[in-house]
Amino acid sequence: MWPSKPRATEAGARVRGLIALWRLGAAVLQVLGGALICAVLFPFLKPAQRMAHVGRWSARMLRALGIRLEAQGAVHPGPVLLVANHISWVDILAVNAVHPARFVSKADVKHWPFLGWLVACGGTLFIERERKRDALRVVHQIAEALKSGDVVAVFPEGTTGDGHGVLPFHANLLQAAIATEAPVQPVVLSYRDAASPVSQAASYVGDTSLVQSLWSTVTADKLVARVVVENAQGTRHADRRALAEHLRETILGRLQEDRA
Repeated sequence: MWPSKPRATEAGARVRGLIALWRLGAAVLQVLGGALICAVLFPFLKPAQRMAHVGRWSARMLRALGIRLEAQGAVHPGPVLLVANHISWVDILAVNAVHPARFVSKADVKHWPFLGWLVACGGTLFIERERKRDALRVVHQIAEALKSGDVVAVFPEGTTGDGHGVLPFHANLLQAAIATEAPVQPVVLSYRDAASPVSQAASYVGDTSLVQSLWSTVTADKLVARVVVENAQGTRHADRRALAEHLRETILGRLQEDRA
């Protein structure tokens, strides 16, 4: 006789749980390996070599978490400000796996036990979003990074969304690209899985904790992170608010086009 549906469902849940635990174990090993690289190798490496390690580590972490990466487009050579929509902590891994960048992140991340140090090791710039004046300090840091030839990535929404749309963009950080005449490049992030074309598995929004989001990610079935890098755009004499709105419309338009 065929097993009853409840038993089959229960067995499937056990298998998914075992797969999730396996993925968590693999992710922990990647975190420990990344920490070892940061502590032992990074002091002796040039910035470009460090970022290459960040890119490779991010790709390995995605695989460990059971996430398949889809990438389209290429990052502009030389200094550029990547401007992306924001859905999850996985966004940073996905973008770095396509092209490593120095991210601007909220200052809270810096204080996460152990992970905060690991994130800082990757060249992250931290901003206290509650303090309006801190944005000016970070603008200067981004400008210096761009002058040095770095690729910098920002999330102008300032928080995460649910992946269905794009929240309004804050324009302050774009001033760094305008001041240095560095190009900006829209990056469109989206997730899908076996259950939905707009997956909520990797979502890190609202009151969701990092632990909850992590478990949701590793238990997802066929989770795909899609990164679309649009064409770079010049910033000379640009108005930052108009530029922010144009970039938002570009990203939103691509999301809607891909789901049509």
